[in-house]
Amino acid sequence: MAEPYLIGDAMTGGYGTGADILHDCTIAVNEGEIAVIVGPNGAGKSTAMKAVFGMLNLRQGAVRIGGKDITRLSPQARVAEGMAFVPQTSNIFTSMSVEENLEMGAFLRRDDIRGTMEQVYDLFPILREKRRQKAGELSGGQRQQVAVGRALMTQPKVLMLDEPTAGVSPIVMDELFDRIIEVARTGISILMVEQNARQALEIADKGYVLVQGRNAFTDTGAALLADPEVRRSFLGG
Repeated sequence: MAEPYLIGDAMTGGYGTGADILHDCTIAVNEGEIAVIVGPNGAGKSTAMKAVFGMLNLRQGAVRIGGKDITRLSPQARVAEGMAFVPQTSNIFTSMSVEENLEMGAFLRRDDIRGTMEQVYDLFPILREKRRQKAGELSGGQRQQVAVGRALMTQPKVLMLDEPTAGVSPIVMDELFDRIIEVARTGISILMVEQNARQALEIADKGYVLVQGRNAFTDTGAALLADPEVRRSFLGG
């Protein structure tokens, strides 16, 4: 069977010289699919995503994209390989306008970025409306749209989102998930960490339930939602 487009394979490691947080943890996503990482607080969800992006050292395991081993590459070098990462906090330049934030996303590009900017504005029409406004004046949901839009300006093959719906209303959450589905339909792979596990698994092609840095359950989103043990232990029944 062909390997997934992006895979963090049997990852073991932690931050600096501290104890390992991940233990033989595997996270993967195919082209144009949505993979979601869920689990209880402290399960290592964000750590697993940061490991895939090169933000911590692995003692064991490997990260590959399109079959290429990128385990030793820096996060910036991984951006050049087609990865984009949207952290949960501090993910926009609040004193800059919406459009300036998007332009900052294209820092590695040397070509004409206007077409990509139009695609972002088509995906998030409110950003076109507010493109001259300072990003710091926007609502929480609109800021998240700026953060995702800025990541899309790199023309990534993989978009990684750490808790994209944290602190937003249920209506805004549904809208963000709809936009994430639209991004995946363009062929971009989505790897996402989410606290809203049930809603995230509803849109997921693949789901990973982590417990204490290990894979507890791995299946399609629909299968995990239907699994009685997953429902009882992680989805509130």
